[in-house]
Amino acid sequence: MDHYHVSILGSTGSIGGSALEVLEGLAANGDEVFVAALTSNRSVKELAAQVRRWRPALAVVADASRLPELRRELEGYDGGVELLGGEEGINRAAIHEEAEVIVNALVGGAGLVPTVRALEAGKRVALANKEALVIGGNLVTELARDPDSSRWPRLMPVDSEHSALFQALGDHPDEEVERLILTASGGPFRKTPVEEFPSITPQQALRHPTWNMGKKITIDSATLMNKGLEVIEAHWLFGLPVEKIGVVIHPQSIVHSLVEFIDGNILAHFSVPDMRLPIQYALTYPQRKKMVVGERLGIEELGALRFEPPDEERFPALGLCRRAVETGGTLPAVLNAANEVAVSAFLAGELSFPGITEAIGHVMEEHKVVDEPDLEELIAAGAWAARRAEEMKTGISGRSQQ
Repeated sequence: MDHYHVSILGSTGSIGGSALEVLEGLAANGDEVFVAALTSNRSVKELAAQVRRWRPALAVVADASRLPELRRELEGYDGGVELLGGEEGINRAAIHEEAEVIVNALVGGAGLVPTVRALEAGKRVALANKEALVIGGNLVTELARDPDSSRWPRLMPVDSEHSALFQALGDHPDEEVERLILTASGGPFRKTPVEEFPSITPQQALRHPTWNMGKKITIDSATLMNKGLEVIEAHWLFGLPVEKIGVVIHPQSIVHSLVEFIDGNILAHFSVPDMRLPIQYALTYPQRKKMVVGERLGIEELGALRFEPPDEERFPALGLCRRAVETGGTLPAVLNAANEVAVSAFLAGELSFPGITEAIGHVMEEHKVVDEPDLEELIAAGAWAARRAEEMKTGISGRSQQ
């Protein structure tokens, strides 16, 4: 019997819910499972239900104004749970003394500080929050570095693409790797004529052809910003220069990433598009345990698989991300914060679909880069970028046609 003592940051989101399904399966398989802490942004009723099921020591609602509501929802509960609200509560969950692994499934830049705090506390982090590496890659990987390993920091990737790369790379040294290849579904607008982009509505953009995800990441997938952020994430996780990290469109989402070696061989990772598989691998690593939830891939039934290069003129987010990581310093933090504001503005009908990347590009152009930022400078750069994106959004590309 193995044991898993876990905190889940963002437990009511799609990744957090999938992590709890995996833990349910491990428990049913005879393993000891203890959930030390659960956090939600503002989904109080769902969080209260999770508290009653998992009996954590700590539960946190990030929107502190909803803490009284959480207390009301748990009236009569006898589990002795500590209830907290706000950023302080999230950081407490990230360093909880009874947790060995922290699943960081937070959305956006809010995931950086808890990742840093967890690593400072010696926790292993199963990271689904790519923005932590986008914003603070150098800081995070230095904290996570394993002194006994030349490659792997003390982070386990949960993104399906980076989990695939982790598994395909194995123990091969960097000098044997020609390039890493991230696959992208291409989103809902892969074939949409570019002249129709200004009239794309949020409802259309939220219809992802393969994955069921939260709104922000779904819009990022539609612009291919998500794939650009994953290029930055791969750069920091695997220590390879960005010019050795490519992107290929693969609409079926069956091959999650590929590694091309210097001898011409390419190793590909296949699985069904189900986040529970990389989550289970991250939680149980270095073991491989029998699948506890999900379905196996019927390889005989796949038929043809398609691959094609991305059109970076149609989807300029990829170029913006490469520019951010090549420049370095505070520019990736600025990219990320501007994107969060622009996506929210698009969802609110305040910005057109092409206006998302247009706004980001303008904010990046205005930013004065700090070359070797500390945590406070990274946070300050993101705050500046968010304010600047808010100020300029009304002047860019009009409104989406809802």
